[in-house]
Amino acid sequence: MPNNNTQAFLVNAYTDPIVIKIVGRANYLNSAPLNNFFVNMFKSDKKNFIVDFSKCDGMDSTFLGIIAGNALEVRKKNGSLVLLKLNKRNLELVKNLGLHKILTVDNKSSEKCLEDADTCLKPQKLSDPKNADMILKAHQSLVKIDETNRYKFQDVITFLKSQIDEDIEL
Repeated sequence: MPNNNTQAFLVNAYTDPIVIKIVGRANYLNSAPLNNFFVNMFKSDKKNFIVDFSKCDGMDSTFLGIIAGNALEVRKKNGSLVLLKLNKRNLELVKNLGLHKILTVDNKSSEKCLEDADTCLKPQKLSDPKNADMILKAHQSLVKIDETNRYKFQDVITFLKSQIDEDIEL
């Protein structure tokens, strides 16, 4: 198990639903591996997910945008995405951005559905220009689920578009 300074996503891809446990902060630094994981699970026809936030210290808009984009994909596949055990601040962020409209938030679920994660998704560096595109798409997903988010993230979206257009790495 990771130590207190670790930021990781622990996953068990061999259950249905697939279990993802957030350990530490969930942010733009470690969102790419999670997004890639979802993409690979969709390719394997997986569509039901539980994300356990019991060990999550906090999250940023890029991470929430990744969750939003994948929640939209899960809906297309008639699957489920459930967020469990959000602390007060994380729950406030989820509701403030409108994610609760497109996925399930359940802070009362029992432990029976959570199995030990057996894989750790490692954080990646942002030196790859593809990550600017991923961060842009994450924020565009937040706007897609709730138009009031456009105002909140217009500067970020404009900046990322200019970075991509100029082919400058973040």
